[in-house]
Amino acid sequence: MAAAAVASPPSWKVVKRIMPAPRAHWVGNGFQVFPVFANLAFTNELSPWLMFDYAAPKYFKPTTERLGVGQHPHRGFETVTIAFQGGVEHSDSMGHKDVIGAGDVQWMTAGRGIIHEEYHSTDFAKTGGTFEMCQLWLNLPAVHKMHAPRYQPILSGAIPVVPLRSAPVEACATGGKSAEPPPDEGLGSARIIAGELYGTRGPAHTLSDVELWDLHLPVEGRTVLLHVPEGHTTIIFVRKGMIALGGAADEQTVGPQGVALLTREGTAIRLTAKQPETQVLLLGGMPLDEPIAAEGPFVMNSRSEIMQARMDYQNGKMGR
Repeated sequence: MAAAAVASPPSWKVVKRIMPAPRAHWVGNGFQVFPVFANLAFTNELSPWLMFDYAAPKYFKPTTERLGVGQHPHRGFETVTIAFQGGVEHSDSMGHKDVIGAGDVQWMTAGRGIIHEEYHSTDFAKTGGTFEMCQLWLNLPAVHKMHAPRYQPILSGAIPVVPLRSAPVEACATGGKSAEPPPDEGLGSARIIAGELYGTRGPAHTLSDVELWDLHLPVEGRTVLLHVPEGHTTIIFVRKGMIALGGAADEQTVGPQGVALLTREGTAIRLTAKQPETQVLLLGGMPLDEPIAAEGPFVMNSRSEIMQARMDYQNGKMGR
């Protein structure tokens, strides 16, 4: 009889640093956000990700006032907006007008230039309620900085949901081989927005190799195994609850609205829910290893390109 198939010992990623939740500030009059990356924003340490603003759950009373941010330009990167509660209304210079609701994602490629505005949706503003969302800025490789602008609305129903898998305890404890664990719906689930997990790919069309997963871990004390490509930046943000990363010998905890940056070496992550109903975002991607020049709404590779972006916007050449 043939021997049962076994998996090689995982090559574990380890925690490089943990950043606690920073103080919140307002963007426009509709988004009270935590700058999750704090002073690491726009650095190659987090490449290809640039910035992460998280609007924690907040109640807004009914209003007829437009709450949000008026028209503003972007060039050289992508914005990824995830609505968790409430609704976000978007319109841009390319003619896109859209509303995303709870669980939906909008993936906007600014490329050579786009002008857009973002507000609480009209329906949400009228009724009021709890609002929660995040916006991520994702850098574009130099070769795609002047890509044609595009807009991808990704509705919740189009995002695949996969059951999480448990970490192989034998391998964690002894470094020996162990069978690849099967899916376990009791561990929780992952919404695969971009990239691939357990053989399932997300629907986002990306211009570089990235991961964006929305994880739900309902049971305290359960440990899951996540696979990420070797060499990728990996960032883990705790939306709600608390997690531990690593094994018993090197376990580190991350609390609500905290973020962990993992080493680029390794391909496996051991993540344990330390509170029930924990919710986590995982951001990953192949580092671009290119200069970052950022000023306001523009992210390019040099100061001269930033100056050109400013001139193009001022001369009405952006967003066409």
